[in-house]
Amino acid sequence: MDIPKIISVDDHVIEPPTLWQERLPQKYRENGPRVVRKNGRMTFADGVLKFEESADAPVVDLWHYDDLVWPIPRGMAQVGHLDELSAHSVNYDDIELGCWQQKARLDALAANHTDGSLSFPSFPRFCGQTFLEREDKDLALLCVRAYNDWMIDEWCAGDGAGVLIPLTLIPLWDPNLAAAEVHRCADKGSYAVAFSENPVPLGLPSIHGPHWDPFLAACEETGTVINMHIGSSSQLAVTAPDAPLEAGMALTAENSVHAFVDWLTSGVFARRPGLKIALSEGQVGWMPFMMERLDSVWERSRFYGNRLREVLPEPPSSYIAGHLYGCVFDDVEGMLRRDVIGMGQIMFETDYPHSDSTFPHSKQTAEKLVQQAGLNEKETYQLLRGNAIECFGLERLGFTK
Repeated sequence: MDIPKIISVDDHVIEPPTLWQERLPQKYRENGPRVVRKNGRMTFADGVLKFEESADAPVVDLWHYDDLVWPIPRGMAQVGHLDELSAHSVNYDDIELGCWQQKARLDALAANHTDGSLSFPSFPRFCGQTFLEREDKDLALLCVRAYNDWMIDEWCAGDGAGVLIPLTLIPLWDPNLAAAEVHRCADKGSYAVAFSENPVPLGLPSIHGPHWDPFLAACEETGTVINMHIGSSSQLAVTAPDAPLEAGMALTAENSVHAFVDWLTSGVFARRPGLKIALSEGQVGWMPFMMERLDSVWERSRFYGNRLREVLPEPPSSYIAGHLYGCVFDDVEGMLRRDVIGMGQIMFETDYPHSDSTFPHSKQTAEKLVQQAGLNEKETYQLLRGNAIECFGLERLGFTK
């Protein structure tokens, strides 16, 4: 069968070095995000990314913002440099133009059988943790808004309209400000927002209480999809301090498992039937077991105090359809269980330009996945394109089926 053009619901963008300096008020630019070029090396120890300056080291670009110094890791701009280790610093001259310039990104998408792409941020981190962590919240709010305006008015505008899908940020520290920003961005044409897979490790309340209600209400009212990328809780699964990095990489889906359980047991979808969430880069092969397990716990809830039945009148798995979407790039096992998960709940991603990306062979990856899982023509269309259009309401942005 012909493989339809891909709509990728999980890519990434490296922010242009002048983004905030061009958009922040003059008095904030000295402390606002800016790029400084120095000689040095990136180090990573005890979960902290650091930079060591050294005259005999390579030239790298560093983001400076208030008290933060943040080097750009190669793994965030791996395309075109597959022979290099992910954990070293780079500068803007070292990375492919498609990582941060619109025209080059559009060319890369076209060469990769892709005509739709939603990108998570890089310097702000997956859901804007960088701004949450800074003390000056007036400046942080301006930074969030500046990023969102750039995303909508520049990255996804002009030639990018109808191809690049805006994904905006919220001020995580205030749910009312977050709600206002969701409405502001929706008025400008953005209907996707980044959020944490688990706000608790960020020092924020969980979704089980009322804290996030203003934000959730705004998303439901505007038809804005909440997107949660693995690592957006600023933590990943660790088995042992001396385990190889590959062990953690194999367990990244665990973050999405936790988010899946949290959202289904919170009662949010029962209270807000118009709400949609997408779990990005978590794959879906684990979903059938967790669906079965959650329903089993719900059935026996009387032994645990019946709290779950108080917020969920129906079994947890019954709230997945139309509400909770998973994203895959090479998950054959998950696609073989598509009837259990719901074929309408699975979307495709290419992860450009990260080290996990299937670029420039995403079409071949899709063809292999379709063949191995035995997808028919309708299911293939749903996976690669149709479900993204339905989930995000992409007709509003000019996407066609």
